[in-house]
Amino acid sequence: MDISVIGCGRWGAFLAWYLDRLSYRVTLYGRSDSKRFQAFLSERTNGLTTLSQRVRLTSDLNEALAAEIVLISVNAQGLRALMGEIAAQTPKEKLYVLCMKGLETGSGKRLSEIVLESSPKGTRAAVWLGPGHVQEFTSGVPNCMVIDSADENAKSMLVDAFSSDLIRFYYGRDLIGNEVGAAAKNVIGIAAGILDALSLSSLKGALCSRGTREVARLIEAMGGDPFSAYGLCHLGDYAATVFSPLSHNRRFGEAFVKAEAYGELAEGADTAKALRLLSRKHRVELPICDAVYDTLFEGVEARHAVERLFGRRQKTE
Repeated sequence: MDISVIGCGRWGAFLAWYLDRLSYRVTLYGRSDSKRFQAFLSERTNGLTTLSQRVRLTSDLNEALAAEIVLISVNAQGLRALMGEIAAQTPKEKLYVLCMKGLETGSGKRLSEIVLESSPKGTRAAVWLGPGHVQEFTSGVPNCMVIDSADENAKSMLVDAFSSDLIRFYYGRDLIGNEVGAAAKNVIGIAAGILDALSLSSLKGALCSRGTREVARLIEAMGGDPFSAYGLCHLGDYAATVFSPLSHNRRFGEAFVKAEAYGELAEGADTAKALRLLSRKHRVELPICDAVYDTLFEGVEARHAVERLFGRRQKTE
C-alpha cells in the first residue's frame, strides 16, 4: 500500500516513521521552503524522529496525492487553504486521514467537514485521534488511539491496517463527539498550564471533571454522543495533555502566564476562539473555555480568570 503524509512537523514526521515501521511505502510531503523539510532532506531527522532511507521525501504535492491513502498533519487553521491547493491538482477520489486536532476559528466547523466540502463527490474522510507523544512512541512506549469516519468500510480498513504492538486502535462511533472532544482537550490543556503557572496544580482534579462535563454538553448540543467526552478523544487524552511535561498546550498556557516566549504550535489557542463561537451558537455554557479565551485574548489577568471560574455559583447538573 502506498501512503502519503502531508505535513512534516513533529507529528507528521512521526506518522511517516510509524507507517514505515509497518512496512508500507511512505512518502512525506513538505514545502520546499520549510526548514523542517530541508532538515529531513539533509539529515533525515528533526531531532525527535529519524526517518529511514525507505521514506520518500517530496515537495511535489501532485506526487504526494498519487498515494492510495493521504494522511494530513498540518495546522488546523491552514487546512482549508491546503484543500484548495489539493483541489487545484484535480485528484481522483481519495481517502484522507486527518491526524490533527482543531476547529476552524471563523466557522466552528470540524476538520472532516472542511475536507468533504472542499473535495469532489466520493471523497472519504477519517480522523486519527487520541493520546500519545512522539518521544514516547519512538522510544517504544505503547498507547491506545481512535480512528473514526462516517464511512464504516474506511474505518474498519484503517484500524486493521494501522494497528500494531505500539498503537492499539479503537473504532470510533461518534465522529462529531470525537472531533469536538479532541479539539477541546487542547483548551483544557492550556487551562492546566495556567494553573501550573499560578502554583494551583491542586485544582487540576476539578479542572478535569468539570472540563469533561462542559465539553460533553457541547457535543450533545451539536448532535453527538455526550459520552464521547469520556473516551480516548477527550478525557482519555488528559494524561498526555493536562499533566505531561511534554504537552505543548499545557506548556503554552504556563509560558503565557509567565510572559515567556513559546515557539511551538499550541492548537488550543485557536480552538478557544472556535469554541467561543460554538458556545453561543448552541447556547451551551463553557466556563473553562471562556476563562482560557478571556486570558489569552481579552486581557483578563490569569489569576482573576481562575478565581472567577472556581468562584462561580454552584449549580446542580
